[in-house]
Amino acid sequence: MTITTLLVANRGEIACRIFRTCRDLGITTVAVYSDADADALHVREADLAVRLPGAAPADTYLRGDLVVAAALAAGADAVHPGYGFLSENAAFAAAVQDAGLVWVGPPVKAIELMASKTRAKELMAGAGVPLLAPVDPATAGDGDLPLLLKAASGGGGRGMRIVRELDSLAGELLAAAAEAASAFGDGEVFAEPYVERGRHVEVQVMADAYDTVWALGTRDCSLQRRHQKVIEEAPAPSLDDALRTRLHDAAVAAARAVGYRGAGTVEFLVSAEGRPYFLEMNTRLQVEHPVTEAVFGVDLVALQLRVAEGEPLPAPEPPSSSGHAVEARLYAEDPARDWQPQTGALLTLEVPDAPGLRLDTGYAGGDTIGVHYDPMLAKVIAHAPTRTEAIRLLAGALERARIHGPVTNRALLVGSLRHPDFVAARLDTGFYDRHLADLTAPGDGDPATAALAATLADAVRATTPGSGPAPTRFGAWRNVPSQPQVKRYRREPDGTEHEIAYRTPRTGIPQPCGADGVRVLSVTGTRVSLELNGVTRHFDLTYGGDRVHVDTAGASYTFTVLPRFTDPATRTDPGSLLAPMPGTVVRLAEGLAPGAAVVAGQPLIWLEAMKMEHRILAPASGTLTALHAAPGHQVEVGALLAVVQEDPGPAPATEETA
Repeated sequence: MTITTLLVANRGEIACRIFRTCRDLGITTVAVYSDADADALHVREADLAVRLPGAAPADTYLRGDLVVAAALAAGADAVHPGYGFLSENAAFAAAVQDAGLVWVGPPVKAIELMASKTRAKELMAGAGVPLLAPVDPATAGDGDLPLLLKAASGGGGRGMRIVRELDSLAGELLAAAAEAASAFGDGEVFAEPYVERGRHVEVQVMADAYDTVWALGTRDCSLQRRHQKVIEEAPAPSLDDALRTRLHDAAVAAARAVGYRGAGTVEFLVSAEGRPYFLEMNTRLQVEHPVTEAVFGVDLVALQLRVAEGEPLPAPEPPSSSGHAVEARLYAEDPARDWQPQTGALLTLEVPDAPGLRLDTGYAGGDTIGVHYDPMLAKVIAHAPTRTEAIRLLAGALERARIHGPVTNRALLVGSLRHPDFVAARLDTGFYDRHLADLTAPGDGDPATAALAATLADAVRATTPGSGPAPTRFGAWRNVPSQPQVKRYRREPDGTEHEIAYRTPRTGIPQPCGADGVRVLSVTGTRVSLELNGVTRHFDLTYGGDRVHVDTAGASYTFTVLPRFTDPATRTDPGSLLAPMPGTVVRLAEGLAPGAAVVAGQPLIWLEAMKMEHRILAPASGTLTALHAAPGHQVEVGALLAVVQEDPGPAPATEETA
């Protein structure tokens, strides 16, 4: 059957990416969207779109019945699930086919067999695929540590826990099961040995209905946060030929064992000694598929469509590979603050366009990042003849990108790509455990000069009609142009403050006060050129509310304009627990109620936002005096969740007690 109209049962970046291939093939595209996504990029790019009423994923993108009805209403003849949501849901795949639609994915039976990691491991053992021996948590001893607890269903790091002390095993099992049940509707959790400094290596497979199975090389996905991938590359570096062959053979055996068709990924953990162990098979397209496309010169989505139409793969053997590709996931999150997701208006998203670079995104400048979905903004992919060249190309593109709005992990990505361990391919899943503090520490840039550029540009905007939005004014205080003027900024997200003094002479060009070695060359409301000790530097400025974004060669800065005087209304009572982000309260500590005794560092409240779960900890040992959170409550950033009154220390010694 020839596919003429395709509905993508997904959103954001992957929907846009699939639409791109459909346009190249002349296939009409259909988007589905929640109320929160009414103006989303994937809706704007589709030929047709169908609304799924509601905002939460459980009411919209996870409603298979609504998605199938949308496909029929739009006249689609095929459904592509993308990744996440319903992509590995066997019941949904069956419902699509029962409705007379083409399912662009693997057979229902293959999805069922691989849906449970525990059952999949049993099947792989029979196919001769190397495995880690499971551990029964009920009989685990000190000799079994460390253990990795994993949800039997689902993925994305949900329900995973590392256990290093036997005393914590029972509590971590309960927590992992609760998170798995919440995320996947299945609280089954299993345990296996945790491989220290293991590498996450996977093999892309593509199979047709004519007994052809391609192993399209390896990918390394070891750089992860919260068991979710951040940087991926192909081919996986530093693997000898024998290990590559073993991985390819095992992946093909896994695909044949379940009668696989279409695109899939077989994931392995490779120990420091070079021993591979099967982790799972993802019966869908992976987020990191572009690096494989780059090195093999293929379009995996086009191949998925070809196989779904009943056609064979173009050749019995996969094409040869060329060069090296690296992908970085750009997230709206703050790595320095426990990877907290960020929301708000995305003012600018511009990545340089150059040979070898590719941008896959579900956002554009002017869009809003909401609270309901994954915080990934885009993927930036670089392809070059060598690994060294690909890394340099990607790091440079990210550094020159203009990304304004919520805090992102851009600086972390650049630092990771240039870290000596990454450059030398010393890769394992503990990379961020060891290096996060250094990678999120304030850099060696010059934020004071960037704040100066912001000050000079703001002075011009204040006096030049049509130069941009008027600067923020605070209270009744005002600057007098004939006197030294002062502006105060707080750098985001590290919170350091900068105070800049300047004068505006009769020439009308503001000049800094006390800035030796600085000569002002030109100033407009959006661009400042300064000569710094004989070197000319340019600063580009973008404004959003009370924030100003400053881009210059090799660095980008975000500042919040501060009032001259602190607003006392912004103070909160000691011990107040505030929501660090908008989200949903999913659970409370057992027995938590006003009057309860708590211990410093004890998890009190679990908050879910953008597919990630965050724990709110007791700031000190004491008594819970107020509780404003309850499971199911939607909270905004800064909302007061609870108050802990710290226990007073021991009374000072007196003559009577000494």
